[in-house]
Amino acid sequence: MGSKHNPSGNRTRSPVSIFIVIGLCCFFYILGAWQRSGFGKGDSIALEITKQTDCNIISNLNFETHHNNVDIIEPSQLKVEVFKPCDDKYTDYTPCQEQDRAMKFPRENMIYRERHCPEEEEKLHCLIPAPKGYKTPFPWPKGRDYVHYANVPHKSLTVEKAVQNWVQFQGDVFKFPGGGTMFPQGADAYIDELASVIPIADGSVRTALDTGCGVASWGAYLLKRNVLPMSFAPRDNHEAQVQFALERGVPAIIGVLGSIRLPYPARAFDMAQCSRCLIPWTSNDGMYLMEVDRVLRPGGYWILSGPPINWKTYYKTWKRSKEELQAEQRTIEEMAEQLCWKKVYEKGDLAIFRKKINAKSCRRKSANVCESKDADDVWYKKMETCVTPYPEVTSANEVAGGELKKFPARLFAIPPRIAAGLVEGVTVESYEEDSKLWKKHVNTYKRINKLLGTTRYRNIMDMNAGLGGFAAALESPKSWVMNVVPTIAKNTLGVIYERGLIGIYHDWCEGFSTYPRTYDFIHASGVFSLYQNMCKLEDILLEMDRILRPEGAVMFRDEVDVLIKVKKIAKGMRWDTHMMDHEDGPLVPEKILVVVKQYWVGGGDNSTSAD
Repeated sequence: MGSKHNPSGNRTRSPVSIFIVIGLCCFFYILGAWQRSGFGKGDSIALEITKQTDCNIISNLNFETHHNNVDIIEPSQLKVEVFKPCDDKYTDYTPCQEQDRAMKFPRENMIYRERHCPEEEEKLHCLIPAPKGYKTPFPWPKGRDYVHYANVPHKSLTVEKAVQNWVQFQGDVFKFPGGGTMFPQGADAYIDELASVIPIADGSVRTALDTGCGVASWGAYLLKRNVLPMSFAPRDNHEAQVQFALERGVPAIIGVLGSIRLPYPARAFDMAQCSRCLIPWTSNDGMYLMEVDRVLRPGGYWILSGPPINWKTYYKTWKRSKEELQAEQRTIEEMAEQLCWKKVYEKGDLAIFRKKINAKSCRRKSANVCESKDADDVWYKKMETCVTPYPEVTSANEVAGGELKKFPARLFAIPPRIAAGLVEGVTVESYEEDSKLWKKHVNTYKRINKLLGTTRYRNIMDMNAGLGGFAAALESPKSWVMNVVPTIAKNTLGVIYERGLIGIYHDWCEGFSTYPRTYDFIHASGVFSLYQNMCKLEDILLEMDRILRPEGAVMFRDEVDVLIKVKKIAKGMRWDTHMMDHEDGPLVPEKILVVVKQYWVGGGDNSTSAD
């Protein structure tokens, strides 16, 4: 049909008008190219406005604590699965260390105390309740010495370890005097004695491993000396010892020296100790000592206090013969010599050994050297009776694996593994860029949640830690970060330890080795993109909810399509959520999802706090 203004419908345009149109197109094309080249000011002005505009202010999320109980309002319009509370009997549920399942496994080599996770059909698909009366833990450093009874309502250790000064019950709180089985007068005095031999004060010793930690008082008092401990103990008849440690704000996991390698890389720790840890060091041809040697850094220290040290004084108390204890100590010392350890101190209840800095300085006899070329390949791998070889050196004075700077200089120094090109795809330049990027990201997080970096968030977890940039940017005495390197991700945990940080290997398709409600803040960058085809996203989210404290916070960073799925599941988990743009603007496909877990407890109507 023709237009009423052009009945014929076939009038042609003049050559002049066509020329004008072509000319305008060329002009705007050239103008656009000029601005994109950096000579035009339009883009720079827009970029400056974007930088000056703070789009990270959240008006409808409250990160402060409030325990006012109100009726929960169930979502009515959104088609989401609403996860119900688990039965109150699951308040302290640890999926991979449950007692009933553990008793089905052999007791030999503590196999029954290792990780044994539920099959798919056994997994809980509900929310783990907090105990009635649960309160936000005391802020650090008061939290080191006091824990609310309502949060960990278990008194058995106050009776069982009363003489040893582990923990006391006073009114509605537990008090931790800082004592231990081998240091009943307090951890401070014990650490003072260690510091007379080990250079704890100058930053040479930064990472420390406590095997069989009890309530982790050794680690708790190392923290004020700027030493970062990693403590572990099994979930056994010493009820809730690791739970107490984490409630105090001390890094710890449920774990045991059994038949499986420890979930740490080789050369991770500057110092390790056994304080009456009851680990049978001489059994299995010294296999447990060999595993400690694997994770102990060249030049590092091993501390042994308790049996058989000072056997002449305690043989009657320990109900063992002099001959047996003397033979045990002699065997330990012979094994230590085979590992290239030298005993540098023995006095009273304490013996200290130091690992040689390289194999050239070692005069050991022939040893059974491990055949595996990757000493960091440990996830569910059987422990072996073999010695992990030192990295090669060119001189007798060179530290095998590379010498580390003293802390805090080592936090941003180039880690030896990266300097030597041992991490595939990571160069010195990309490492430095990663550090800059995470400083930028953490600054953004602090604008979003002003409590981050304060004592409100003491126990922090990074679920996909990469090179440790998040933890390094956040480093402060007010908090610590458990850097998790997923077993399906690039193996960077050795780099994290070389920075003076701590962490662990883990598969997020399984439960983490901790008690419920043990972390204040969780950071999840790229976790769900990594795992979306590996296991159910809801299983990972339910595990995050289990380990997150009431009114704790989560910061997700991931692709927008993945976070939309996460947000939909989270709406049925009593989480308040808010999606935000990337720091660099809305056109970046990576987004930030901010979450606050609502306060609710078991019993009654399982009510939830209002914002």
